[in-house]
Amino acid sequence: MKAVLTDAPFSDDGWIFERKLDGVRCVAIRDGGPVTLLSRNDLPLGGRYPEIAEALERQPQRRFAADGEIVAFDGAQTSFARLAGRGRTAVPVFFYIFDVLWLDGHDVRRLPLRARKRLLRDALRFDDRALRFSAHRNGDGEAYFAEACRKGWEGLVAKRADSTYTDRRSRDWLKLKCEQGQELVIGGYTAPKGSRTDFGALLLGHYDDGALRYAGKVGTGFDAATLAALGARLRALHRDDPPFADAGAIRESTARWVAPELVAQVAFTEWTRAGRLRHPRFLGLRDDKPAREVVRERPRT
Repeated sequence: MKAVLTDAPFSDDGWIFERKLDGVRCVAIRDGGPVTLLSRNDLPLGGRYPEIAEALERQPQRRFAADGEIVAFDGAQTSFARLAGRGRTAVPVFFYIFDVLWLDGHDVRRLPLRARKRLLRDALRFDDRALRFSAHRNGDGEAYFAEACRKGWEGLVAKRADSTYTDRRSRDWLKLKCEQGQELVIGGYTAPKGSRTDFGALLLGHYDDGALRYAGKVGTGFDAATLAALGARLRALHRDDPPFADAGAIRESTARWVAPELVAQVAFTEWTRAGRLRHPRFLGLRDDKPAREVVRERPRT
């Protein structure tokens, strides 16, 4: 189940509010034996986060499917950039679980959210350091959102308390962001300057009616290891012509084009009137969302 972006914080006793976590969405499934971890596009995650699978296999409960977010921390904040760098350094990870879909052979998705939350808390033990129950507040979303932004969180997710669980994006779940950020497709890059290696900036876009539209470039957020690893992947995806439908708007004399297959997570302050990113910052690559599904997120009220 996926949330719809909104820019209007609200309070309502019929809704609960959870911290929005900056990580990788994961469904954990166990049917009596080993645990399977799957991303939102069904990629296996157990090899990447074996400590999460092992923690869940230590649970007395042997038959469940639980939904949550795998995160890493940078200080008190969840950090997708730190999670993305886990392959290069030892980074502790945690699984915040916020929903249960299947329990002891019963599909519980049609139960109200509050009932599923109670089942989840009773079904799993949260005394393992790697596993955490995703706490929520009832009703007062406006004050909680202000607190979240003061603390530097990514934002909140508002969920209708009596909602059932569906396998699509739904307005029963709404995300409120303190900072702008979303996935964007890499369609090219510029040549490096000075002491910079591999590339200067990534040329980014999103799909609109099936066409890849240019959204701007990002040249910050890269360390030396990321430049080298990502540079090699970009060179392997080289193509002679631009993948952007509006490539004429790209004024980059050193632009080099790539097949639009890689998806970057990018933070930024706002969209300009021309549909470009203002002050973007690269956070990491995502492999849990196909490039063709990347569209510009627009708030709905």
